[in-house]
Amino acid sequence: MTILDKRPGRRKQEENMNHSLMSFIKRVHGLVENPDISKHRQSQNQLGAIFGSSKEIKIDEIYIEDMGAEWVSVNRAHMKKTVILYCHGGGYSTGSRLYARTLTSKLASSTSMDVLCFDYRLAPEHPYPAAPEDAMKAWDYLMLLGYGARDVIVAGDSAGGNLALSLVLRLKNQQRLLPRGLVLMSPWTDLTLSGESHQTKAEIDPVLSREYISRMIRNYVEPSEELADPFISPLFGELAGLPPVYIQTGDNEILLSDATELYKRLLQADVSAKIDIQNGMWHVYQMSPFKAAYEAMERNAEFIYEICR
Repeated sequence: MTILDKRPGRRKQEENMNHSLMSFIKRVHGLVENPDISKHRQSQNQLGAIFGSSKEIKIDEIYIEDMGAEWVSVNRAHMKKTVILYCHGGGYSTGSRLYARTLTSKLASSTSMDVLCFDYRLAPEHPYPAAPEDAMKAWDYLMLLGYGARDVIVAGDSAGGNLALSLVLRLKNQQRLLPRGLVLMSPWTDLTLSGESHQTKAEIDPVLSREYISRMIRNYVEPSEELADPFISPLFGELAGLPPVYIQTGDNEILLSDATELYKRLLQADVSAKIDIQNGMWHVYQMSPFKAAYEAMERNAEFIYEICR
């Protein structure tokens, strides 16, 4: 477990800077979040269009049967053998491949690998298990293209981290070959909300609140479903046998326990796992257009290169 921090002499300066950044992030998030879910989705897409565009990135839109998806790649010579299957976040109720470009473009750039991101069906219109079914559809599409399971890295942020884990657990349950590794940014692993950070970080987190998360759960999981089901809350899954996992999280987010408890359980299951806890950062800070986000993506790339040797 790595807690990322700077030299002690710069600690106070960084705390002031982080406080200002979190205030800014809270204001921006307040502008995006909207009780009208369609408007919330539109606002996210607008942010993705603004902050996810780059001259060095190429977007190829495709359909996987009736599901929209896109390949995100760099406009230069790059690695073709290994690809990244990306599951976007958004609490299973919002988010899209367009919104995720703030992450997929950085990931494609840092790794020089092609990234496939797909628009799984969203709740409340399409509750569980629609999203995991669509993730499996995207996986099968890669297999039909001729990629082997070991040629694929599965990645995701927030609810997308949940979906990435759920996909791999389903593959394991079906006794299918598993991907080479998992990259999870601020993963939402426990929909029972049992982690202590839901209390200890409640007043600090500038992005998420317990009320918001509870609303997303009500949208995604119907009353007849069990929240502790490992395909809904992968934290409670049988983790033994999973491929190497790299987790990034911020120490100012209420989902911190979702990440740290997953890390502990992976180690207990003898899974190769690494976690980086970024000092002063918040939920999916990698989306932000500043240095710490790009450095996090470089660490994602380092992990991927290491397991692809």
